[in-house]
Amino acid sequence: MIPYGKQNINRQDIDAVIDVLKSDFLTQGPIVPQFEKSLAHHVAANYAVAVNSATSALHIACLALGVEKGDVVWTSPISFVASANCVLYCGAEVDFVDIDKFSNNMSVQKLAEKLQKHKNNKLALPKVIIPVHMAGHSCDMEAIHALSEQYGFKIIEDASHAIGASYKGQSVGCGKYSDITIFSFHPVKIITTGEGGMAVTRDVNLCDKMRLLRSHGITRDKNSLEKNSDGPWYYEQSLLGYNYRLTELQGALGLSQLGRLNEFIEIRKSIAKYYLTELCSLPIELPLVNSSSQSSWHLFIIKLQLEKISKTHKQVFTELRDAGLGVNLHYIPIYRQPYYQSMGFNVNYCNNADDYYERAISIPIYHGMSQRDQKSVVNILTRVLS
Repeated sequence: MIPYGKQNINRQDIDAVIDVLKSDFLTQGPIVPQFEKSLAHHVAANYAVAVNSATSALHIACLALGVEKGDVVWTSPISFVASANCVLYCGAEVDFVDIDKFSNNMSVQKLAEKLQKHKNNKLALPKVIIPVHMAGHSCDMEAIHALSEQYGFKIIEDASHAIGASYKGQSVGCGKYSDITIFSFHPVKIITTGEGGMAVTRDVNLCDKMRLLRSHGITRDKNSLEKNSDGPWYYEQSLLGYNYRLTELQGALGLSQLGRLNEFIEIRKSIAKYYLTELCSLPIELPLVNSSSQSSWHLFIIKLQLEKISKTHKQVFTELRDAGLGVNLHYIPIYRQPYYQSMGFNVNYCNNADDYYERAISIPIYHGMSQRDQKSVVNILTRVLS
């Protein structure tokens, strides 16, 4: 079975983790800060806060921006459920903006229309928007940022798929068009820490707030203490935080992997280029390549032209799996989940997202794919769709 995604661990990664195991610190040591500093530098951000998952990063990003009960946050329906769940963790309400049918990202047109409709009807406007860089392709952040200045919302970029991607010549994560950007280091992502995530920002106050939130709300910084210190052991809990810390073991793996990020991206670009060339005659829609950005190609998503195929979406998916391709579907629209249905969302809440769900399939793309594997993917797809 050729999987849709897979981590790539080499001897350098293993040695980095072993070095930590032999060191004095397994957690809260010097390695995680090094990882944070290196990643912030790589994406041209000022600050980075490492946590134990991208979900945790999304949660503390929402809290740092003041999301609370009575607020509303909008995100994309085509994402993993964490992009919406993080809002509910804060006691706020979540809503969805339909995707663009070509890019599969949040539609700027739909966003503008929804904002205007809510303003005209005196409905609640969002406190925060969470656009998702689906499959590693950046959203139109300049346009979303322009709307934020008009309507007054904050922006969290969910770039879980997009480390190593760029938009208008700048790295995703630089913070030019957003307040906070989130990266994921799950094993099927571009670089991995096993489980882990990072929040990056240009704002020192947001950074300080997220650092507090990831570690129980506790500080030892003498400049932040509310009371006089009782002694060298003294610390204070200044807010209700969480245990979202990343371990030194994970930090070492991430730091090592980060050193190969450019290599990983170039290989993914090469595989994507091969697919775009070899699959163009099949009855499918290929990913949109935008000249204003460079994708990280975390996923390669095709959409079936079902009117040209004498098979259903499910039949094609099953035949591909049976033929040895570990295809997947990213994602079921969040509002279709039973939990969100119980909140009042209906199955057909977003037309473009529903159409996407009826036709999308993620095919294999990852660093360790051989040319033979790539040819097998093309040959199997050709056979199943012919």
